[in-house]
Amino acid sequence: MQPTGDPSIPFPCAPEIVDNALLLATLPSLTVPHFLTPVISYATTHTRKRLIIILFSRHFNVHYKKGTGKKTQLTLTFPEIQALPHTKMWDAVQRILTFTYVQATKIAQEMNKVLMDIDVLLKGMNEDLEEEIAKGVDICFRVDGGTSLSDSPNSTAACIPRHCTWGTFDHLHAGHKILLSMGAYITSRKLIVGITDDALLKNKANQHVLEKLPTRIQKVYDFLKFFKPEIVADIVPINDVYGPTGWDPDIQALVVSRETLGGAEAIAKHREAHNLPALQTFLIDVISATEMSLDHEDEDWLKAHKLSSTFIRQWIVDNNKQEEEEGEEEEKEKEKEIPAVNQ
Repeated sequence: MQPTGDPSIPFPCAPEIVDNALLLATLPSLTVPHFLTPVISYATTHTRKRLIIILFSRHFNVHYKKGTGKKTQLTLTFPEIQALPHTKMWDAVQRILTFTYVQATKIAQEMNKVLMDIDVLLKGMNEDLEEEIAKGVDICFRVDGGTSLSDSPNSTAACIPRHCTWGTFDHLHAGHKILLSMGAYITSRKLIVGITDDALLKNKANQHVLEKLPTRIQKVYDFLKFFKPEIVADIVPINDVYGPTGWDPDIQALVVSRETLGGAEAIAKHREAHNLPALQTFLIDVISATEMSLDHEDEDWLKAHKLSSTFIRQWIVDNNKQEEEEGEEEEKEKEKEIPAVNQ
């Protein structure tokens, strides 16, 4: 891994293009990190294949268990005291994740790197990074947003032990990753992810380039284990709107997008009719989450594209067609260059 050199410079001076890059950033607070815009833009511009962005904050600090069983120590260390309850940080963390993904994805799409892999991780200041994160990384960018000395409440990092989300998750993109990240962030034990079976997707636009179920399942599983390896990621195919929520009494909450809110309402009615416990609903609303944090240009871009699989599939079709046409033109030019035989 190549370092950035002078620690006072957040990115290298040379306009080097690399395959894989890592961006480390410290957040001074849970406000939208506008100061990261130029370095995210630079890192995305100078990366071809994969960019991992890790956001550090004392508010993301983790609580470590001390002792076992009845001897578990409840006294928190100073870093642990600074952690805020995950469920109470829902809106703030969603805004930070959305802002970060939008900045990187917008640049990637503008440069026609639609399939570039972008991941955003949230880490506490008292966590160690896994060595695997740096494997294959060609360059590391680092930026420090300073520190905030405001007081933090002495509270536990409240999470929900077991909850569920669902979707198609075709060509896993930033919108999917925001949904999965938020679901994993408020989970302490297990996140159940229902993935729509192939049989229900026959009417999707450009269905011939839609990823098959095993591929979609594997990508979701890999991302969740990368984002939060300590939780159980239970990935299940679903053939209706309910999935495991239609029968599992232990599920406690739903993480839904604005597009799937109607499904959450149907699930609530179904569970009530079958005497199953009601579920707490956490809403992912990418547009609303960024209305006050993006400039008009970014907001218009987000509303136009919505970080959608439909957009990606159309791009793949158009890109393949363009490559075929360019290939045909090259063949025609080569034929013209071949001198006539026996003239």
